[in-house]
Amino acid sequence: MTAESTVDLSGDSARRTVRVGLGARSYDIVIGPGLLGEMGPLAAQAAPGAKCAIVTDKTVAGLHLDALSAGLAPEFPVAGSITVAPGEASKCFTELERICGELLDLGIERGDVVVALGGGVVGDLAGFAAAILRRGVRFIQVPTTLLAQVDSSVGGKTGINAPQGKNLLGAFHQPSLVLADTLVLKTLPERQFRAGYAEVVKYALLGDAEFFSWLDSNKREVFAGGGALIEAVETSCRAKAAIVEADEREQGKRALLNLGHTFGHALEAFAGYSDRLLHGEAIAIGMALAFTFSGELDLCPSQERDRAIAHLTDVGLPVRIADIPGEKPGKDALMALIAQDKKVKAGTPAFILTHGIGKAFIEPAVATEKLENFLSRMCDIK
Repeated sequence: MTAESTVDLSGDSARRTVRVGLGARSYDIVIGPGLLGEMGPLAAQAAPGAKCAIVTDKTVAGLHLDALSAGLAPEFPVAGSITVAPGEASKCFTELERICGELLDLGIERGDVVVALGGGVVGDLAGFAAAILRRGVRFIQVPTTLLAQVDSSVGGKTGINAPQGKNLLGAFHQPSLVLADTLVLKTLPERQFRAGYAEVVKYALLGDAEFFSWLDSNKREVFAGGGALIEAVETSCRAKAAIVEADEREQGKRALLNLGHTFGHALEAFAGYSDRLLHGEAIAIGMALAFTFSGELDLCPSQERDRAIAHLTDVGLPVRIADIPGEKPGKDALMALIAQDKKVKAGTPAFILTHGIGKAFIEPAVATEKLENFLSRMCDIK
């Protein structure tokens, strides 16, 4: 089964719908400008007869909560809204417990809906709350960052962080609808947009060399917004949907979506999940490291490695451990954090490596000595 997409032209912009085909858990990703104002009919179609509660963060609430609430009425009643502080620190047990309690206080029943309005943090946190509330209620993703629109809102991964690492506690819980309003991306700070772009180029680097060439030629237009941005979001969502359909619970192929993430998550954890290193920035460094490591293992041609890293550099993303502001990790710190990665089996870390652009593969066992030697050299680069 492969993801399908349709195009509905509206004025000068294109409305795209990507179907994630998972049998009874299938849902649409609707992409285009101005969708917040149409949320009511779309939500009512996905979850007829339900009411909802909105979970968002304080920054997004000030920008988009009123527009979403107005778009939901009168077709989709809103019982109330819950706000959290922006940032990874909110993905914790304390906030999860508070959100679940407030959802119960708002009278959210099993047939109702939790609406996640925000970036990846809100989507992961609200989705996990929906997964465990009354043993599972429906939820709708309304991602407001580029990273969330192309990655974290799609595929049903929800969760919170643990002191030992990122996203180690969670559940698979598919949304009933994903609504990606590309106009809300205009309110993103440039750094946040750039960090989200790292997840766009990830899809190209892991399995679509033609998309990488398109991005290389159109990256400025993507950053400018409009049709190129909608095209990039739709292509990314279509790529993720196809992988999720083939491997919903990450038993095999879905692990390819973690290109750059084993290194990147370790770097994020070292930086304390703070604004010092955004998720997309960590993944950009992680992808550069994955291509470099693949080259050193004689798996990836040097020209392919250089082309991938040059693209990340051209759009202003960090590509070296030395690019992290402030204190830099050493080899031992990174090895300890990598040991907590979700893909570790029998104590051995698995990595997503590559034979070149669009040719990622799963390497289930990387020799510890080779990895340590590689990280020692990467950490020493100034």
